[in-house]
Amino acid sequence: MRAAASRQTDASQRVVVARQLGAKFAEALAPVEARRGRGAPSNAGGRFEPLRREALDDGWEHDAAEPLPTEVAIERPRTIITRNESPDISFDRSINPYRGCEHGCAYCYARPTHAYQGLSAGLDFETKLFVKENAAALLEKELAAPKYRPAVIALGANTDAYQPIERQYRVTRGVLEVLARTDHPVGIVTKSNLVLRDLDLLAPMAAKGLAKVYLSVTTLDRDLARRMEPRAPTPERRLEAIQQLAEAGVPVGVLAAPIVPAINDDEIEKILTRAYAAGAREAGYVTLRLPLELRDLFREWLAVHFPDKLKHTLSLVQSMHGGKDYESQWGRRMAGSGPYAWMIGRRFEIAARKLGFREKAYGLRTDLFKPPLAQQEAPRQLSLF
Repeated sequence: MRAAASRQTDASQRVVVARQLGAKFAEALAPVEARRGRGAPSNAGGRFEPLRREALDDGWEHDAAEPLPTEVAIERPRTIITRNESPDISFDRSINPYRGCEHGCAYCYARPTHAYQGLSAGLDFETKLFVKENAAALLEKELAAPKYRPAVIALGANTDAYQPIERQYRVTRGVLEVLARTDHPVGIVTKSNLVLRDLDLLAPMAAKGLAKVYLSVTTLDRDLARRMEPRAPTPERRLEAIQQLAEAGVPVGVLAAPIVPAINDDEIEKILTRAYAAGAREAGYVTLRLPLELRDLFREWLAVHFPDKLKHTLSLVQSMHGGKDYESQWGRRMAGSGPYAWMIGRRFEIAARKLGFREKAYGLRTDLFKPPLAQQEAPRQLSLF
């Protein structure tokens, strides 16, 4: 019965997707059971791959596919602090303890980075994960470098540092322990209430002006959240995390992101209101970004979940990027331009001002930083002068 129902659902979805996007997209859809609990509808090869795989219906009726398992591999990078020169963001360095993200957010702008691993930005991104288990040791070494100068390190800038596998691997915890020990400032963005596990580190750091946390709240609608972010904590759990962080004295903000036209753009004021009531005092937003492979992946997601809104949503997205799906230029990629983007920005600003959110971000201190003692005490070659 289950196999028959699954085949029927597969067939109906493929008909809808073919009607909306064409046969190529319909054929690429993974079986419904295989992607149960996942965000991406397909698993197309990465942009650097020399070969392309295509599914073929051989006419036989197969049993329902098993849900895709999460596979974890260990990665041992040579450095851990990533630098950037973008004027669009408030930090110039970040740490990503993991590659890929099990939250499975359909809109995640980090998905195309999986192509560098020879993997798909689709289902591979949320099922084939990489753990940088030596992150804390690398961080200690890099902070001890004689030329290192402290500035806020962002955790969760690419993939979520508190995604489910953090419960087991605790790489983020190890990184925070190093930052706490060296009095180094850190800013965290996450969708997970797992961040509360580390209050014993974050609260003392915040008391020194060394830590703040942003919770990303995309929607307050549980059903929509389940479709958009299938393995992320519910919106209520995130609001509870905001409240507990604030009560512990950790400066906390809310990130209403991404704003997806015709999908969650009616919730801006509601999200800000609930977050402020919970204790958030900073707020930000980002509009939907569709770089590289995400362009087709999000089209597929819309065709599966909101076929009646697909054309309208994409039309509004393109109106923010000069008729294209995405503009990568600094100054435009995060908020877009044009009448719709202007309207979103004004709504956000008016609501934030009315509620009493801070107009300037809470600054973190850098003057307390002390290099790791273990490295300071290590023998060094004597200077000749």
